[in-house]
Amino acid sequence: MLALQFSRSAVSYSLLRASGGHPGLASSDLSPLQLADVPEPLAPRPDWVRVRPTVSGICGSDLSALRGHASLYLDPLTSYPFVPGHEIAGRLEDGTRVVVEPALGCRVRGIEPECPRCREGRPGQCENVTQGAIEAGLQIGYCASTGGGWGEVLVAHPSQLWELPPALSDEAAVLVEPLACCLHAALRGAAGPDDRVVVLGAGTIGLLTIAAVRLLTPPRRLMAVARHPVQQEHARRLGADVVIDPELVFQRVRFATGARRLEAPDGSLLLGGADLIFECTGTARGLDQAVRLTRAGGRVVAVGMPGRAEVDWGPIWQRELTVMGAYAYGVEANGRRTFALALEAAAELGLERLCGPLFGLADHRRAIAHAMQAGRLGAVKIAFDLRDLGP
Repeated sequence: MLALQFSRSAVSYSLLRASGGHPGLASSDLSPLQLADVPEPLAPRPDWVRVRPTVSGICGSDLSALRGHASLYLDPLTSYPFVPGHEIAGRLEDGTRVVVEPALGCRVRGIEPECPRCREGRPGQCENVTQGAIEAGLQIGYCASTGGGWGEVLVAHPSQLWELPPALSDEAAVLVEPLACCLHAALRGAAGPDDRVVVLGAGTIGLLTIAAVRLLTPPRRLMAVARHPVQQEHARRLGADVVIDPELVFQRVRFATGARRLEAPDGSLLLGGADLIFECTGTARGLDQAVRLTRAGGRVVAVGMPGRAEVDWGPIWQRELTVMGAYAYGVEANGRRTFALALEAAAELGLERLCGPLFGLADHRRAIAHAMQAGRLGAVKIAFDLRDLGP
């Protein structure tokens, strides 16, 4: 089958790191990602099914891997070579349209009894991600056994498949997985009705976090930090009360919260500040800003995928901040699966407006380059369109 395959390569990784993750190198012949004719993945057990991806997104975590920025912590939780793509709308062999929940927990791996995290309904935190019927991998798209959305065929366990309503387009459906992540993040943050909340970053994850917070835990004031005009427009549409240019973030949050602004030798900080910040850039600068903008006793939720970053822990210590991660999804405190919440919300949010342009697999270099500059180019979610590859 035709697929984009990511191979472990010390040479490629070293070159990408040395170049600072230059977009041209990440989408060149030296990239660890190459288009190839590869064997179709085989179902590890009889109950697994074949899925033909129709539209598959390019995630920020995919771009981090391609630029050599991904945390090496994740390497033993991945098996190579793998076909990327975990934001997947697709079709089963009988024509049923589905979206894929990619987490590879105990149930999917055929492991009994399930680990404590999977029993809690948190397959993204599975303690057996290197065991069972398939190779290591946190998700489809990072596992050598399953294939991924950037290829003609993948295999999945039936528990990972959610049937799509007829009215939801493939372009909207490809955003259900990141929306589920952001709904989980909103519930982790648990904003109260009197909270002043900031969402740092307005790529796919930032915009969907705005929508998730507005939908599930609407605060007193929801502020979004967005650089580009299209991002600012979507942030307002999805529920931000205030949209802030990144260069003015300390000034605007100061006025919105009644805080005092001070200048340290290494930058600004607030005395007072936001009650809760969702950090959606996954960058060292974003994490550092988040802890400097949060009031004493406040909370920071890391939603964007971070790598190794130098962050000053002084504010975290002195302000007694709670800093938490938000990864993947599962069964929430209300007893419902996050993907069910995401499918219900998807139709109301106009997710298809965030998707595009679409590229074919053969045009992957241009697709990756476009995704790396999406905000500047007036786009949010770049994706691959595989509908012409179907039978």
